[in-house]
Amino acid sequence: MNLYAVMAIFRFEMARFFRTVWQSIVSPVVSTSLYFVVFGTAIGSRIQEVEGTSYGAFIVPGLVMLTVLTQSVQNAAFGIYFPKFIGTIYEHLSAPISFVEIVIGFVGAAATKSLIIGLIILATSFFFVDIRIQHPLPMIAFLVLTCISFALLGFIIGIVSKSFEQLQLVPLLVITPLVFLGGSFYSISMLPPVWQTISLFNPVLYLVSGFRWSFYGLSDVPIAASLAAITLFTILCLGVIWWIFRTGYRLKT
Repeated sequence: MNLYAVMAIFRFEMARFFRTVWQSIVSPVVSTSLYFVVFGTAIGSRIQEVEGTSYGAFIVPGLVMLTVLTQSVQNAAFGIYFPKFIGTIYEHLSAPISFVEIVIGFVGAAATKSLIIGLIILATSFFFVDIRIQHPLPMIAFLVLTCISFALLGFIIGIVSKSFEQLQLVPLLVITPLVFLGGSFYSISMLPPVWQTISLFNPVLYLVSGFRWSFYGLSDVPIAASLAAITLFTILCLGVIWWIFRTGYRLKT
């Protein structure tokens, strides 16, 4: 493996991340803090506890997942779309590096950015609510796997998108609604039986549920199902990326 090429792509993407600190870090933290104020205070005053956990603490895993999923997709999508837009993607394709090394460089950088933002938001949440993490290692594992899997999805979106508007389409119209409907701010046990069944078809539910279990030992679905869901999603994304580079879809004119 050409580690020099991988690190060159990785360092370039990370440098762009730190050049836009306000947009990359400060903005997500401020937005999440507003969620704490609105949901934690307004709704928390009416819903004191959810399954023995204060409502403010209960929504922390969901807020972290909301930000991590969105940032992973956006960072990876823009990271690969911009070289394609200005034409420098052909330098990557003609260089003596494999598509695996290209993917590792771009997706690794996007996942690292999202992981940094997720950890910062998690640290910020300690200023608002009392949080306990019962299973720290699984928590880190779920967070890392989520960053990687959705960065892969963002990589795919960046390749197939034809305009900057399309880059925003999936995060705004698909990812964010799925997170809101995936038990981020409530337990699906609070829903009517019919909606509980419908919620089980939401893939984000399994990510949020597994991540929340690592905090409080609470889960709407079995942990094995959460791990299986994120593993299957990662494999599916890898398969699509392999096909894209194999066929040159939206990469070659």
